[in-house]
Parts: sequence; C-alpha cells; structure tokens
Amino acid sequence: MKLAIRPLNDLDRTFQDIDIPLERDVFLRSLLRELAGTLEDVVGIDEAAGYISIVGGAIGDQINQTYRQSLGVKNLTRDQVAAVLVDLKRRIQGDFYIIEEREDSIVLGNNACPFGQFVEGRPSLCMMTSNVFGSIAAENLGYARVDIDKAIARGDPGCRVVVHLKPADTPDPHAREYFKKAE
Repeated sequence: MKLAIRPLNDLDRTFQDIDIPLERDVFLRSLLRELAGTLEDVVGIDEAAGYISIVGGAIGDQINQTYRQSLGVKNLTRDQVAAVLVDLKRRIQGDFYIIEEREDSIVLGNNACPFGQFVEGRPSLCMMTSNVFGSIAAENLGYARVDIDKAIARGDPGCRVVVHLKPADTPDPHAREYFKKAE
C-alpha cells in the first residue's frame, strides 16, 4: 500500500496562520501540570510529591553528571554546587539567585518558576526543585536537607529555598533529607 502525500491546501494554510499559543514547551508544561494535578487529586499532595520526587532525583543525578563531566571534575566543590544550582535553573528559564551562603547552608531566592504559570496550585511540582538541588548537593558534599520556605506554587510571589549542608539536631518535618549514594 502506497501512502499519498497530500500538498498543503487552503485550510492547512489557514491553520498555519492563526495565532494559537500552542508549541512544544507550553504543551509539555501543561502536560506536567495536569499530571501533577491528577496525582494530587487521586493520591493526595504528599503522595504526589513523593512520586514527583523520584523523577526529580533521577533528573538531579543526570544534571549532576552533566556538570561534572563538563567541568572535568569527580566532585563539585561547595562553591561549584551553589553556582550549579543557580545555573541549571537559569538554563530552564527560572530566575534563581543566591540570597546568602553560610558554612552550613545555601539560601536561594527565585522570581520565576521554570514551569511558569503552570506551577500555580501544584505544590507537588516543587519536589523537582527539592530533589534536583538535594541530590546534587548530597552527591557532591555528602549531605543535604532542602526546605522550601516559600513557593510560587503555593501562591507566594517568589520562592525561598534553603539547602542545609549539615544534619539538624532536631528533625524538620517540612524539609527533605538527601544523602550521598554508596559507590
């Protein structure tokens, strides 16, 4: 059976010329928003965050390897980790910046989520940031605990993320801990 290739007709050209805000990036962010929303509705926000955290950890591992290979290092230094956290978000159209660096933590702010308006009302998507940041910091520095104090997804005007580099004396129920994987 031979497939016939149909030339563009006037109707095809009409659809090419109309202004519809649909392209791959918008489609994929919409897809992630709806997937997160469905998970939140079906299993609850905490369980949805758990599923998304698994994906975030895998993405964090991939990004970590990419930066290590690109820089030609076995492990990132503390300063490189801070720079990577800002750079990776910049590359995916976030607006993260360092608020404060201390020996035991890196505090980041953010004015623009990479998910754009699609993150609003989907706090489980913040697990992508938590797990990417946590896995990169822990794999290079041995330990991380990530606390998302403020989040655009929760209606805040911006995000405030604290990456703790030392374990706490008392557990923090709002923060997630990350440990270096055994080699």
